[in-house]
Amino acid sequence: RSLTKTRMALPPPSLTRLLTIVAHVDHGKTTLADSLVESNGIISERHAGSLRYLDSLEEEQKRGITMRCSAIGLRHRYSPPKKAAEPQDVVVHLIDSPGHVDFSVEVTTSLL
Repeated sequence: RSLTKTRMALPPPSLTRLLTIVAHVDHGKTTLADSLVESNGIISERHAGSLRYLDSLEEEQKRGITMRCSAIGLRHRYSPPKKAAEPQDVVVHLIDSPGHVDFSVEVTTSLL
């Protein structure tokens, strides 16, 4: 039953977006991802930018760098620019990618 409830809670594919964060090392990719996760109420505002929520490997936390791509689904209320259009709930599939050249295969894979 829970799978059926989950399917009903998700919007149709036309209201689903994919967002991959790609940038050089130390340019704020994981900080941005933390802020977006915080905007969904998953982590507190106090932890956004320092928690590294999507860096789940112990080595990533220890070294303070993203080594593997991580993904999360977030809800977003989209307000179309036309005033007559109604706001829509969309799901954003967010992918945080590594920035270091040693992990370039991870980045390439996330874009395919």
